[in-house]
Amino acid sequence: MNVNIKLLSENAAVPSYANPGDAGLDIVATSEKLYPLYAEYSTGVSIELPEGYVGLLFPRSSITSKTGFILGNSVGVLDSGYRGEIKFQFRHLPGSNSRYKVGEKIGQLIILPIPKIELNVVESLNETVRGADGFGSSGR
Repeated sequence: MNVNIKLLSENAAVPSYANPGDAGLDIVATSEKLYPLYAEYSTGVSIELPEGYVGLLFPRSSITSKTGFILGNSVGVLDSGYRGEIKFQFRHLPGSNSRYKVGEKIGQLIILPIPKIELNVVESLNETVRGADGFGSSGR
């Protein structure tokens, strides 16, 4: 699948897979802005996702051990109509002082197909073994 990207700054890096079989394209920071409760990293990249696809932005798996950050919105969603710069906002964990540096990999982009869903309002839903059991219902 070919996807168009635009590099918005001189130090922007084309997102890339680190290893064969990787699901996510690594994304690199081009600038950093620090705020009292969070840090915002620009990537210098915008993307043109085809209609029917979504880009999901995830933190790197080493994020908390390396930086003491958590991704502010857990998972970022890039809709196919968005053409702005990809950015990451991280919240600081209490007591953390380390952070990413410009030029480091800060996150991953996974592109997936998204079906168009039509919702039907009904009076009842089919029964299942689980039913309406929610949080912690599996006993683990």
